[in-house]
Amino acid sequence: MSIVTEANSTETTTPASTTQQAVQETTITYAIEEIQKLLPHRYPFLLVDRITEYIPGKRAVGVKNVTFNEPQFQGHFPGRSLMPGVLIVEAMAQVGGIVLTQMSDVEGGLFVFAGIDKVRFRRQVVPGDQLIMSVELLWVKQRRFGKMQARAEVDGQLAAEGELMFSLIA
Repeated sequence: MSIVTEANSTETTTPASTTQQAVQETTITYAIEEIQKLLPHRYPFLLVDRITEYIPGKRAVGVKNVTFNEPQFQGHFPGRSLMPGVLIVEAMAQVGGIVLTQMSDVEGGLFVFAGIDKVRFRRQVVPGDQLIMSVELLWVKQRRFGKMQARAEVDGQLAAEGELMFSLIA
């Protein structure tokens, strides 16, 4: 289901008195087809184009390519297109959904928002931007509730951040 790529793979030889040691880091990435297998969202509400980094049970980094032909830009705002903040939050939540849906003890459930705290918008997101969202799992309680710290950036500048709470429904 996932594509595993070796991000950095090096083999280091140390002096004869020690053994050879291999250092290997792997990054799991997901293309749009794999994301659609994990998330129930579909156009026009699927807001993640690619997962560039996934660490099971811990964090994920996703990409949203913001394009002018998306339906929200017809009315938000004519002549000055801005990605609505609520869609930025939803995009971050969908990246978080990649982490939550793959936890072994939650198969078959659907995660929905239980709360949104400390969300701040720091930069406008406009067509042509590439939104990079990183979400880190803070905790899970009773296999039903979760809390994540989320950030969205454009060109290395913080666009939005906040805490997202989720609840598992059957």
